[in-house]
Amino acid sequence: MHYLQHLQKDKKLATAIQHHTSFRLQPRKQVYLQLCSAIIGQQLSVKVAAVIKDRFLALYPSTPTPADIIQTPYAQLRSIGLSHAKTNYVHNVAQFALTQGMEYKQLKKMDDETVIEYLTQIKGVGRWTVEMLLMFTLGREDVFPLDDLGIQQSMQQIYQLPEMDKKTLRNKMEKIAAHWRPFRTYACMHLWHWKDNPPLL
Repeated sequence: MHYLQHLQKDKKLATAIQHHTSFRLQPRKQVYLQLCSAIIGQQLSVKVAAVIKDRFLALYPSTPTPADIIQTPYAQLRSIGLSHAKTNYVHNVAQFALTQGMEYKQLKKMDDETVIEYLTQIKGVGRWTVEMLLMFTLGREDVFPLDDLGIQQSMQQIYQLPEMDKKTLRNKMEKIAAHWRPFRTYACMHLWHWKDNPPLL
């Protein structure tokens, strides 16, 4: 893959990369549905998240539109295992898609930070969730989710970072990751899989 030679210049990262084959990003067009899926899967095991996502899609005869999701009664969304908060957040995403727009073509024209600012206006959607969306839905190659616990733990182990306060850790991580540009997304994918904890998307 096009990114491997560049990332393997970092000898410590190269040890993580050698554990698996290269990755390819696959952009997906229905952004609102991927964002709903990300919210549904938050703070759940991969297995439980998959079950609830399947139940969610089974509510509809075909791929639901934002309007379909908005019209789904609150009680029906709760009945598939969504919490009170997640039910509201899923409705919020669909409402935003309908009124403000969340088309792939529209977001493709924005840079990463603009997409983050735009979508975090939605109550229930935080920076980390949009960073996952940038990676796995919009196919952006240079995203670095600083606050992802799996990335933090992997880098602490691989780079043998001692215990330190959060701010210092973030600064060290950013300095290390600067060498991975413009392929930080791929570096993160290798780190997640090295630690065997890919995100729930």
